[in-house]
Amino acid sequence: MNKYARLMHLVDSSLPTGSFANSSGLESSITFGMIKDVFQFKNYLYSFLQQSASMDIPFINSCFNHQNLDDNLLQVTESYNATMLVPSIHKASVIQGKNWLRLMASFYPGDDTLEISTWFSKHAIPIHFVILFPLCMKRAGFSLPDIHTMYLHIVLRDQVSAAIRLGFIGAMEGNKLQHDFYTLFDDVLEKYLTKGYTEASRSAFLLDTAQVFHEFIYSKLFQN
Repeated sequence: MNKYARLMHLVDSSLPTGSFANSSGLESSITFGMIKDVFQFKNYLYSFLQQSASMDIPFINSCFNHQNLDDNLLQVTESYNATMLVPSIHKASVIQGKNWLRLMASFYPGDDTLEISTWFSKHAIPIHFVILFPLCMKRAGFSLPDIHTMYLHIVLRDQVSAAIRLGFIGAMEGNKLQHDFYTLFDDVLEKYLTKGYTEASRSAFLLDTAQVFHEFIYSKLFQN
């Protein structure tokens, strides 16, 4: 019960991780007419979850399965950094990663968190959230299936919250939609449960285009 309560706390939207400052391209998708109604938003959410699974879950698997902070993990980290081609998304990923590291250092003070922080500093590499998340959660005692579910929950929660804050959908409708989408997690994850980072792939290129277009919005609610 204690572990379950901690798990619920770590996915709480009140944690200051910085994720709510970004819409990951949702705002520009709505502004430029790529998403016009709830039906299209549902399709967008499914595509977003699919890309999160195909791109990020293999990297999460590889990081979780590395027992040590070594050169092989460095290669995984550098490969992920090379995929972050949109500057604003790269920046958001690093900010969220740094915030998460400070959060975990506060919740779980000790040598494990300090070791991770020292390793990133030693190699002078960006602290991306997708890389840091499984490293910290493993050391906090959570299993890989827990981490998979937590990550997709965070991805889904942030997108639905962004849609509500943009006034695109109402709070009740958004939360009902989020509840319904949990039934898709197993299907979305199924193909990527055992894949490593060399098998990661992007599956929704229009999402990347929307993220690039975000900078051209005249008045923005979100950074990206």
